[in-house]
Amino acid sequence: MKSYDLICIGAGSGNMLFGPELDGWRSAIVESSRFGGTCLNRGCIPSKMFVVAADAARSVADSRRLGVHATLNRVDWPAIRERVFGRIDPLHDQAVEYRRANGIDVYTEPARFLSPKVLEVAGEKIGAERIVVAAGSRPVVPPIPGLDSVPFHTSDTIMRVDEVPSSMIVVGGGFIAAEMGHVFGAFGARITLVERGPRLLAAEDEQISSRFTELARRHLDVRLHTAVAAVAPSATGVAVTLERDGQVEVVEAAALLVATGRRPNTDLLDVVAGGLEIDEHGHVVTDDAYRTAVPGVWAFGDDANHFQLKHMANAEARIVAHNVAHPDRPRELRHDVVPHAVFADPQIAGAGFTEAQARRNGFEPVVVVRDYGGAAYGWALEDTTSFVKLVLDPERRTLLGAHIMGPSAAILLQPLVQGMMLGQTVDELAHQVLYIHPALTEVVEQALLEA
Repeated sequence: MKSYDLICIGAGSGNMLFGPELDGWRSAIVESSRFGGTCLNRGCIPSKMFVVAADAARSVADSRRLGVHATLNRVDWPAIRERVFGRIDPLHDQAVEYRRANGIDVYTEPARFLSPKVLEVAGEKIGAERIVVAAGSRPVVPPIPGLDSVPFHTSDTIMRVDEVPSSMIVVGGGFIAAEMGHVFGAFGARITLVERGPRLLAAEDEQISSRFTELARRHLDVRLHTAVAAVAPSATGVAVTLERDGQVEVVEAAALLVATGRRPNTDLLDVVAGGLEIDEHGHVVTDDAYRTAVPGVWAFGDDANHFQLKHMANAEARIVAHNVAHPDRPRELRHDVVPHAVFADPQIAGAGFTEAQARRNGFEPVVVVRDYGGAAYGWALEDTTSFVKLVLDPERRTLLGAHIMGPSAAILLQPLVQGMMLGQTVDELAHQVLYIHPALTEVVEQALLEA
């Protein structure tokens, strides 16, 4: 058996572990797919590159409200796709070459645990004093009758299609469904979104989720309280049998996207054989320093948390890198305030408690909602639907949560995240900071002043 000082399983955020402090260690990294993980190859980065193009396409028609009358001549999907993957795809080979050139062994076959701290990769046993599990997650494919009889896409494949389908049914109402519905809808596909629940993006604050659902219906065919009973091939592509309140309807489309969540890859690694504990969702159980039940083994990212956020995994990677090198001085990462964003149309960002969560946790919050249209730049945008929502603790005068829907939501949220994480009061954020006029940040200032 070949032995190492450190083995990392996964080259997404796991690839960040190998810094100068570990120079001289016998190290290996195992990645059976592509360096960069989901984010670089199948997730955050390519999807946002497509979203930027979709936003540009959508803005052509939307500009009429500003007195600018333009038409969209065509969408060059092959050129858009090449712009994205022409930059991304070469990075895998470059990363493998770089790691090997710097003395790190790279295994490109799947790994599985044989016993604590012992792995099998392509029939070879390897072991290490320290192992980090960071193998990420994969799309959930639900057991829909007939799904195995039709071609369908997940987030892993939908961005690499050869052409924009004339129509597409999207099963799911979360962030992947919202973003891909926006992308392909803006490029001309007729989109049908099928969601079992009462709203799209149901994990968001209810006021955000409800407004988003209302606005999505302006461009998309949104089916709520609806289940997918079966799928089957059709002359045009796929026929999906929908069921709502006992009523059955068959909807046909050229393409089918299944976007019903993700699951950790821990089962593929057989982590239980490695002595690791998992929870009911398949995540490895760790303490706040990301140590597992086996001394010398850490886990982070989608394998260990429920956030499914690249920025969270990157922050965890920095903590784990320190803890691997300095186990006697472990660091922990706070996760009471974890910001997120949905790059759909409109954009959404949030952090902390929703209003409902605050009330469930015993608070009687002060709630402030401020429309973009109340700020000068909101006037310039002719914006009538976007808003900032603050959820506040009246005792401590601090933010419990912040939720934004509208242009640049992810950017506007950041100063509020900083205030929440640094314990700043609403008074400090409102009165001790200058906000540029007439920038869109004034809507955040106005909400804070109102609070």
